[in-house]
Amino acid sequence: MSRHPSKPAAEALTLTPVAITRSCFRDKFGVPRQPGLTRHARADLVIQSPFDREDAFRGLETASHLWLTFQFHEAVRAEWRPVVRPPRLGGNRKMGVFASRSPFRPNSLGLSVVRNEGLLRVDGQLILRISDHDLIDGTPILDIKPYLPFADSVPEATLGWADSPPTEERLEVVFLPEAEQQILGLPPEHYPDLRPLIEDVVGYDPRPSFRRGREEDRIYGAHLYGLNVRFRFVNDRSWKRVEVLTVC
Repeated sequence: MSRHPSKPAAEALTLTPVAITRSCFRDKFGVPRQPGLTRHARADLVIQSPFDREDAFRGLETASHLWLTFQFHEAVRAEWRPVVRPPRLGGNRKMGVFASRSPFRPNSLGLSVVRNEGLLRVDGQLILRISDHDLIDGTPILDIKPYLPFADSVPEATLGWADSPPTEERLEVVFLPEAEQQILGLPPEHYPDLRPLIEDVVGYDPRPSFRRGREEDRIYGAHLYGLNVRFRFVNDRSWKRVEVLTVC
């Protein structure tokens, strides 16, 4: 027996964000359910004081991908629940919260792999640019680590209820003439990869699980880069698609 009894776990931890996210996703609706599904999503991580020192990131330029630990700051609840309804299962089956990637979980912590786009200073602020992410605007970043291919990639890993990527669920996206003209009138330096970003967001059907796969008269909107992208779902048997109506 050890002569040094273990210390009790702390009842509460105080965490200080190392960065705050400036994201193309302005609210939860339309954000991909996993990183990597939206290839053209970009964000700036604004490094906070006292962590905004280049020395703290020395060598990170060699990493193509990063692990981000963050808080689901818009999913914080007073109480946690032991079971959730994953969207991948249509919202009809319950799974244990620790067997899921649900944002509604104890401590409201998330973990994502993102692409490293480099470190720079903008108007005196230290910025870490990323892409292929699933973070909404304002997300607090609690830690940043390099992705290690030899340790973090496990090709034989399995998860029985979500083994394959949801590529088969992607719908064809059609831009109506008004939306096409509006996109052409936007400066690409302010809205990088806007058209493919919209295709990624709406093509995976961001509706709640109980509405997915349906045709509706309802018009939906997603906020990307401060723009309101309005779209609708059409299912006329011969051609299932998403029609983008306006981008303004």
